[in-house]
Amino acid sequence: MEGWNQTSVTEFILLGLTDDPNLQIPLYLLFSLIYIITLLGNIGIIVITRLDVNLQTPMYFFLCHLSLVDICYSSAVVPKTLQVLLAEQKSISFLGCALQLYFLAAACTIEGHLLVIMAYDRYVAICNPLIYLVVMKRKVCARLLTVAYMGGFVISLIHTMFTFHLSFCGSNVINHFFCQAPPLLVISCSNTSINELVIFIILIFNGIPSVLIILISYIYILVTILKIRSAEGRRKAFSTCASHLTTVLIFYVTIISMYLRPSSSYSVEQDRVASVFYTMVIPMLNPLIYSLRNKEVKAVLRKIIKSYSKLVTNYFQFMKCSQTVCLNHFHSELLR
Repeated sequence: MEGWNQTSVTEFILLGLTDDPNLQIPLYLLFSLIYIITLLGNIGIIVITRLDVNLQTPMYFFLCHLSLVDICYSSAVVPKTLQVLLAEQKSISFLGCALQLYFLAAACTIEGHLLVIMAYDRYVAICNPLIYLVVMKRKVCARLLTVAYMGGFVISLIHTMFTFHLSFCGSNVINHFFCQAPPLLVISCSNTSINELVIFIILIFNGIPSVLIILISYIYILVTILKIRSAEGRRKAFSTCASHLTTVLIFYVTIISMYLRPSSSYSVEQDRVASVFYTMVIPMLNPLIYSLRNKEVKAVLRKIIKSYSKLVTNYFQFMKCSQTVCLNHFHSELLR
């Protein structure tokens, strides 16, 4: 592999999503809306889980961090994508490209780890409810979270170092809308077989165990739910993990379809569509899934909206009364 100082490329050119000027403005508006919804939704989840006492449980502790990772996930890509859509100079520096790949890969890996931890949390809550608070105590949750973050940062560092250790001595044009490993490998003039092997090893030793843990957890959960005699009990038990299962399916199906495939079958068009989905749509969907399918979150949201509406009403009533008092005072002054 070539060293860092042997590359002749100081910046990359991002081709973006489309060259059609008629699509650039609509895509800019669409992605801006998605990003705003992503920020508001995930920040809302963080605020709700931190403020409400009833949501101070391990499940919502991990959900809070999932929302934080989704914000970082989306912010690593969307702002630059919006700039590329409208800017004439669609460039990104060599260091900027490396940082974008690093933070995106770190957020993606951490999110995968968090989904595994949340699957284990649901397994303990449903299959062993009597010892749930003992098993998932605060120190254990903190340690699991530390492992998730450290694993994500280390794996991302390895992935980024191997990618940017390559030599980019030819074209610096990335046929994509952000810095991602597959299009970078395409324009490298070095041998990329080791990089493909590294990506494959990371997926095998990180992705496959994660999927297996989630799968085994849900097998035990399903068996436990089927043993519940009452239909209401089964429905309630399944509803506690339906949101997480939906998120897991969307996330892992997208990631596996992108990375667990030979380089000979790489398609720029398919990769762009999948990239839009997992960097923009998934971070937006996660808070919507957890808020729309979760009774506890919906109850807190209704309470907050009701309190806010009452506060606004009281404010306008106060302003109205204040204006009336002021007008009466002004009128009395005139009569003098």
